[in-house]
Amino acid sequence: MPEFIWEGRMPQGGLQKGEMEGATEVAVRMTLRAQGIQITKIKPKPKDIFASLPIFQGKVQDKDIIVFTRQFATLIDAGLPLVQGLEILSSQEENKTFKKILIQVKNDVEGGSTLADAFKKHPKVFDNLYVNLVAAGEVGGVLDTILARLASHYEKAAKLRGRVKGALTYPVVVLVIAFAVIIVLLIFVIPVFQKMFADFGGTLPGLTQMVVNLSAFMQKYIIFLLFGIGIVVLAFRAYYKTSVGRLQVDRLVLNLPVFGPLLKKTAVANFTRTLGTMMTSGVPILDGLDIVARTMNNKIVQMAILDTRKSISEGKSIAEPLGRSGVFPPMVVQMVSVGESTGALDAMLAKIADFYDEEVDAAVDALTSLIEPFMMIFLGGSVGTMLAAMYLPIFKMAGAIE
Repeated sequence: MPEFIWEGRMPQGGLQKGEMEGATEVAVRMTLRAQGIQITKIKPKPKDIFASLPIFQGKVQDKDIIVFTRQFATLIDAGLPLVQGLEILSSQEENKTFKKILIQVKNDVEGGSTLADAFKKHPKVFDNLYVNLVAAGEVGGVLDTILARLASHYEKAAKLRGRVKGALTYPVVVLVIAFAVIIVLLIFVIPVFQKMFADFGGTLPGLTQMVVNLSAFMQKYIIFLLFGIGIVVLAFRAYYKTSVGRLQVDRLVLNLPVFGPLLKKTAVANFTRTLGTMMTSGVPILDGLDIVARTMNNKIVQMAILDTRKSISEGKSIAEPLGRSGVFPPMVVQMVSVGESTGALDAMLAKIADFYDEEVDAAVDALTSLIEPFMMIFLGGSVGTMLAAMYLPIFKMAGAIE
């Protein structure tokens, strides 16, 4: 459907600019006039030849959704209608992809759809949690409160995810740099020294000969090694997509000696915060557990939550299956049991989430402090060993000359 750029005077008297999709210019004029907007200028939006290419389409980031949700809550709290609020926010959105989605949402709401159903058409941007809480807010007439709660939830989740991602990214980046430096030395630097040593003649020290042999091997088989690594990565991804493969890999990840406890704490924080937010917003616990399970990336955690949901549907408690899973610590199980028995489970879940946010921060700091020296030792030791291997013959020749 074509898009049109318009300028007009709002019912309150202020000037406003925006974009709107419509079958024709006349249809857009009629829609804007129905909203009380007096059109002063309207024209078709110029087509961007690069906009249809995926590489040039901006990705919707967490911060885009958070800012939109908080601003939308403020506009609704101020008494603005949904369509007008969506119109204002879509007109000022800088992310082109998100702007297009907001315009589609506005048009759907304007056509009679509920806000939740309009969001539901864009699952890659608005997940099940977002859609279900918006639906609860529409039914209960507290949409502004729900949106503000959603914005706070996503802010905390994004902060937690950023901390964990930073902790896991750091060692990977250092290792990649270390291997890149080693490969460059083996392929481009060592052959220069090797030619020089061959010109001088004589027997090379054992360490030097080992490095020279490794260099020759890398020069000859580097393409096959890279191809083999690619095959291994593709095979692993294919295996992880199977139900058995994902189950085994996710279980292995949770049992890793250093990263496993960190990922478990992150899973507990995400589970308790998301379920607490949904219960506080009036979503039934069975629906909440089903939605929370689908938001979990780890299959073991997901199965533990679904087992808990099944237990509750059979009339049992929530704490018992959580304790059996082995994912949730005893303290969490006991606190959930207390919250369940006192009827304040949502408040207890919020306290657990806050506590584990701090636990994750402490674990990330400890992990970073532990990894830094080992990474530096590995990088310095590997490069230093190769340099020492190259200078040993030079020292040997210098001694012979003396």
